Amino acid sequence: MRYYQLRVDGDTHLVAKRDGSHVDLSTANSRLRTFDDLLYAADVADTEIDTIAKRLLEEAKSIPSERLDGEALLEPVTPQEVWAAGVTYRISEEAREAESSKPEIYLRVYDSDRPELFFKATPERVVGPNDRVGIRADSDWDVPEPELGVVLSGEEIVGYTIGNDMSSRAIEGENPLYLPQSKVYDRSCAIGPAVRSATSIDDPANLEMWMRIERDGDVLYDESTNTSQMVRSIDELVDWYVRHNAVPDVSVLLTGTSLVPDDEFTLEPADQIEIGIEGIGTLSNTVTEV
Repeated sequence: MRYYQLRVDGDTHLVAKRDGSHVDLSTANSRLRTFDDLLYAADVADTEIDTIAKRLLEEAKSIPSERLDGEALLEPVTPQEVWAAGVTYRISEEAREAESSKPEIYLRVYDSDRPELFFKATPERVVGPNDRVGIRADSDWDVPEPELGVVLSGEEIVGYTIGNDMSSRAIEGENPLYLPQSKVYDRSCAIGPAVRSATSIDDPANLEMWMRIERDGDVLYDESTNTSQMVRSIDELVDWYVRHNAVPDVSVLLTGTSLVPDDEFTLEPADQIEIGIEGIGTLSNTVTEV
């Protein structure tokens, strides 16, 4: 099942998609307003989130699909923290070698037992679908990074979403120690449009993924890949993330950059970015300077 958060008359409503139709679960239970509420209910009942949702489907009101296409659509979950993994795809390792003054360190990470994990965003830095993602005014080489996002309730994988790990390649390339500044800033992360429950995805390590970038109606980038190209498993990344780490009640772990535009490319304000993952949907955002 897929879950969305939608603004309705100033309030957040939890919407579920099943068998092609959308229903507003909040109309069946007014205390179930957010995805966090659903996680809490499932935890109290010691059951899966889809089980809770299925109990409400008959009483919930249907909503037209077009309601999920506009600005009322919010990020599908509000993570207390977003973390990210780096150098988990060969294309990412090659790109970061190319940008860096110390390229050998990225090859060491790609081949090592310990993955690269870094803090990415607080809730205030995260935007949802159809919102604006940021590029830094002090960077002249900026790219989107499409990633499969793992949604966690504590240490348990409960779903998957799409993430855009916006990156200032010029800043990190100058010195790897500048990575926090190249990754963590206003509007540096987008997630959405939905959370797909973990139990409803057969194999998250075998999903088609694509990214498209347009500027003034012209397509500048349009490529696809598969999460099977990831060198590390999702369980492995999650294990390292929670190890010796007091993870919050709800978090998202982005699993690495799967597609990278050519080195000559950089984002500009008003560019349109679309990132899609099979079975989850398409995350659309517009670029702005921050």
